[in-house]
Amino acid sequence: MTLSDSGGFDQSGNDGVIAPVPRVSIHAFCESQSLAALVSNAAQDRRMQKAAVKTQMGGVATALSAYQEAQTPNVIVLEVGADNAGFLNGLDSLAQFCDAGTRVIVIGRINDITFYRALILRGVSDYLVEPLDLLGFIRAISELYGKSGAAPLGRLIAVCGAKGGVGASTVAHHMGWSIAHRVGMSTVIADFDLPFGTAGLNFNQDPLQGIAEAVFSSDRLDANMLDRLMTKCTDQLTLLAAPSTLGRDYDFDEVAFDGLLDLLRASAPVVVLDVPHLWSGWSRRLLGAVDEVVVVAAPDLASLRNTKNLLDALAPVRINDAKPRLVMNMVGVPNRPEIGMKEFAAPINMEPSGVIPYNPKLFGAATNKGQMVAEVQGGAKFAEVFEKIGRIVVGKPELQNLKKSSLIESLKSTKLSIGIGKRS
Repeated sequence: MTLSDSGGFDQSGNDGVIAPVPRVSIHAFCESQSLAALVSNAAQDRRMQKAAVKTQMGGVATALSAYQEAQTPNVIVLEVGADNAGFLNGLDSLAQFCDAGTRVIVIGRINDITFYRALILRGVSDYLVEPLDLLGFIRAISELYGKSGAAPLGRLIAVCGAKGGVGASTVAHHMGWSIAHRVGMSTVIADFDLPFGTAGLNFNQDPLQGIAEAVFSSDRLDANMLDRLMTKCTDQLTLLAAPSTLGRDYDFDEVAFDGLLDLLRASAPVVVLDVPHLWSGWSRRLLGAVDEVVVVAAPDLASLRNTKNLLDALAPVRINDAKPRLVMNMVGVPNRPEIGMKEFAAPINMEPSGVIPYNPKLFGAATNKGQMVAEVQGGAKFAEVFEKIGRIVVGKPELQNLKKSSLIESLKSTKLSIGIGKRS
């Protein structure tokens, strides 16, 4: 048994970003049905999809019997019964049969420092006190394999369209730009539409290499190679562009992007994935693996139907995640019959996180210049909408405008003074 260093996930948000658990074997020996059910449910979570999880009733005595003639897994989870002293004796016996590198997590019902110290002295990696929530259990497993001193993991945000032509790429690029420049978080925008991607055009970039090299050279892909393939747009914004050429076929198997996603997580605090409008094994897996999904829709019947289908398809693989966010785009096209916002939201039980009015002149001018609407005249109101969406998906509260007050008013108002102090 070895005591591992904790870490490896970003605690900057409310609940943090939990690192995906690597390809390890996990055996849980449970004294209670409630813990057995929790472990079984955790095994279905997207963060645990690479791990092989086995649950068995019985505590340390059952584990001791199981491993006297069998190899131990990467992680053993043991639940403490009513006899703490007996559990420690069993743990001492189990240590004789544990392979080098096997890690042990103990789950008990008492918050006792003496018992905790006894476990640590025996090389236990972690002690969790019940009642235990599902994400807390997954986080404990994830921390076992976090590198000490590693950079925080980034939040993966996938943006996809409910149908073609609704402007999902435009939303992805503008939202990523806003997160970088208005929220102030270093951001990577990755264009997954390899044959027809527009990120290079929208940011006035023409890189010689990009995401295609990362995917087709996955056997050589590492952090250094990925860094060479990315293009720095500004100090806060980096682009992983698509080739946007038809010189080759872009057929991928379901796990083709797994390695790239793991590296992108470690490359920046925020990664925005511009996902093309298609339904395949890899796109379904990608949408199930990210931290946030943003669905861009137009106010029409096809968008409503497809949005509902997307929500229904993703629900079983994202059971422990927030629902996808909805962004309504190109609202108010002249002479086009549209579904009202309330009527659109009712069947899917979801209010839009942002509503973007139709303005082809403004967006067209920005696109032709390789700029964002925030950088062109008349784009301030649109910039506020994209900033709002960006703050929602990264978990940062929306900034409120403070009214200017005189020095005397500030000194008189204790509440206002404290409020400004907290904001600065």
